[in-house]
Amino acid sequence: MRIDKFLKNSRIIKRRTVAKEACDTGRVYINGRAVKAGSEVSVGDKIKIDFGNNTMEVKVLELLEHAPKDKAQGMYKIIN
Repeated sequence: MRIDKFLKNSRIIKRRTVAKEACDTGRVYINGRAVKAGSEVSVGDKIKIDFGNNTMEVKVLELLEHAPKDKAQGMYKIIN
């Protein structure tokens, strides 16, 4: 699954266009590497997102094409 789609489906970022912009400006990392919006994410990957002064680090637990609100948080586990 594309990283921008994962961020939107998991509701870490509310809109896919915002997720794409965050990726393209170098604020999203998969396993320590800066990635573009089209980069693939897999179960077990560690994603780091820089939000201004805050940083969020999550581990991918599940990939769902259509995640209802109650299952969206089950797609990842917050590490930091």
